[in-house]
Amino acid sequence: MASKSSGGRVDLPSFFADLVRCETRLYNALNDRLRERHGIVTSQFEFLCFLRDHPGSRVADLAAEFAIGIGATSKGIDRLEKQTWVIRRTNPSDRRSSLLDLTDDGLRLVGAAEATFNETLTELTAGTLDGPSGLAAVQGLSALRSVLERDRIGLPTG
Repeated sequence: MASKSSGGRVDLPSFFADLVRCETRLYNALNDRLRERHGIVTSQFEFLCFLRDHPGSRVADLAAEFAIGIGATSKGIDRLEKQTWVIRRTNPSDRRSSLLDLTDDGLRLVGAAEATFNETLTELTAGTLDGPSGLAAVQGLSALRSVLERDRIGLPTG
């Protein structure tokens, strides 16, 4: 069901439902395509992209970026490391943590998967984000995300 508005007011519960259902459906479709073509899922792709763009990051850096717990992030990195796409090296500034880097195989994988990701996302959103209403939706979500991140809302506890 689509979000409703009346008298210039947004029906927030319907907006929330649409937002969550769209995210879930897009994420699942991307999971299916990435798994089929590259043997990874969307969360793994996102981790690989982050590490490509931020070499030498820590698990805590990924957890903060994706607003997920340290334990879940560490397990995700363990899986990528087991596949030899990521390596951990000792953090010279803090021996209790590791710095993460992509291997050459990880770099090749993220490059190929990125093409699939972009192609699939373009295909799934074709015709719906074009024009002024699509731009307004994108800008509105970006502004909402900025406020939530600025105010540190929705971070995992513990």
